[in-house]
Amino acid sequence: MRVMVIMKASADSEAGVLPDTKLLTEMGQFNEELVNAGIMTAGEGLHPSSKGARVKFSGGTTSVTKGPFAATTELIAGFWLWKVKSLEEAIDWVKRVPVADAEIEIRPLFEAEDFGAEFTPELREQEERLRAQVEKS
Repeated sequence: MRVMVIMKASADSEAGVLPDTKLLTEMGQFNEELVNAGIMTAGEGLHPSSKGARVKFSGGTTSVTKGPFAATTELIAGFWLWKVKSLEEAIDWVKRVPVADAEIEIRPLFEAEDFGAEFTPELREQEERLRAQVEKS
């Protein structure tokens, strides 16, 4: 089972306040544990929404809104991609994240088998080819 572990934004992260050396060290150690356990496949922090943009598609039109965006608690400050045996295992790992005040969301990723018959053999082959290509880069 693959999951995305989403670190929600805070007032500090949206203000561009960077973590101190202590937190960076603790997070580095935590990430190392995840990698050594074969759990973590990717993980990154994100710049504040003030440096981003949203693209909206509606009724055949496209509009772009540049950040910052409101509703800080609905924004993402960073993420991990993990491979775990279950949602419960992901929860156990998240409980160990070295943060004092944060909200973290865990969401399973769709796998090929989740799409059923609509995901034809041709589409599966294309997906596998693209994944292999991404892994090479």
